[in-house]
Amino acid sequence: MTSIARTFALSLGIAATAIFLIMLGLFIWRYPTEEREFRACQVVASILDRATVIEGQKLTIRSTPALEELKADSPNLWYVVSAGDLLSEYGNEHRPPLPFVFPYHGPIGSSVFSTLDQKSTFCLSSVQRGSSRLAMMVGEPQVRFGRIARTFLLRRVFSILLVALAFAATVAIGSVLTARFVSRGIERVARRALAIDPSAPQGLISLSEVPLELKPLVEALNRAFGEIDAYIRMQRRFLGNAAHQLRTPLTLLRAKIDDVPDPALKVELVRDVRRLTSLVSAMLDLARLQNHAIEKQPIDLAEITLDVLADFGPSALDAGIELALESAQEGPFLVRGVDAAVRSALANLVGNALVHARGARRIVATLRRGSVSIDDDGAGLPGGTERRLLEPFQTGNSAGDGAGLGLSIVREIMAAHGGELVISSVPGRGTTMSLRFPEAAARTESPRFDLQAH
Repeated sequence: MTSIARTFALSLGIAATAIFLIMLGLFIWRYPTEEREFRACQVVASILDRATVIEGQKLTIRSTPALEELKADSPNLWYVVSAGDLLSEYGNEHRPPLPFVFPYHGPIGSSVFSTLDQKSTFCLSSVQRGSSRLAMMVGEPQVRFGRIARTFLLRRVFSILLVALAFAATVAIGSVLTARFVSRGIERVARRALAIDPSAPQGLISLSEVPLELKPLVEALNRAFGEIDAYIRMQRRFLGNAAHQLRTPLTLLRAKIDDVPDPALKVELVRDVRRLTSLVSAMLDLARLQNHAIEKQPIDLAEITLDVLADFGPSALDAGIELALESAQEGPFLVRGVDAAVRSALANLVGNALVHARGARRIVATLRRGSVSIDDDGAGLPGGTERRLLEPFQTGNSAGDGAGLGLSIVREIMAAHGGELVISSVPGRGTTMSLRFPEAAARTESPRFDLQAH
């Protein structure tokens, strides 16, 4: 796609050049009558001067293409050429009475005079030819516009170049300033559009901040943002309402499962209901995060991590997995956020490691300033799946356990805190999932302490 500013400058330059040439042509064409006659006089005198040959006591007017063209264009053409006492005349039948006699011995130069009867004008030009003075009187010439234009341009080439340069400089400066104004207007609109939160695009671009030419585009963008925002809100309401409505039937179903006489079927049904309940809770948490702004307060990552690991201690013992807490730096490990939300995010990561880290024997929570990482020594993830796991309803467990919403909720929690969830994995060496807050500092190694589940 071609640059708008470059295209505009090129178009303006072409248009300005065309306007300049047209104005120059009109100026030449619309000479004052006296000026046109004087220019025509100069052209005809130049033609006759080049055609005149003086050899001894003989004056000859040679037939040149320019002279023949002049004769063909001027049916009433007449001229008299003299050099000293030598004389050559053409079209004397058309020549009116003149105020001068031949041979002419006046001053050198060119001028236009009226005939004696004042009905027409004629050209008188006198030039020095060696030791002789060549005088030419010409009447009724019809000089083509192209010859007059060439004579005009040749005689005023320096002045025309100065005017052309001034005109070009004005156009260039105007093009640059205009293109810059347009570019800045587009950049301003782009910055405003980029500042809109994609998850909540209700912020509109003010029409008072954009140039008039961009208002239709901005109005279309505002309308599109409004429609997208309405659609997102509708989907979030649907998600929240659906999850809320599912809670009651799940509770009733859980109560009825207790009456199932078959123990194996009862265990299978309880597991399925637990999965459904987890899915519904995750959907509700996601809806709350998306529909409400959070109020951040200082919280201690070390305290939250210790509590979460303690909560998962029994589950880790049952699975034969060791839980450990390590510090890569000296505290305190304070960040700004919502205690419950951060606890939920960290619990998701620890629970995810306990359930999905195949072959893991040890899970370590590592504290750093502004971040906490959950590392396992399991089989790791297949190559290229880290990014896919952040999408809703995606799971790294090939057995299909879990709803696939946990990591998506963790990502939403971190986005609401201005941070990020980072996943890295090496097949056969384990997976690391990190919660990084804006307060994250440079990583440095320091003494560690362990909390082990026994």
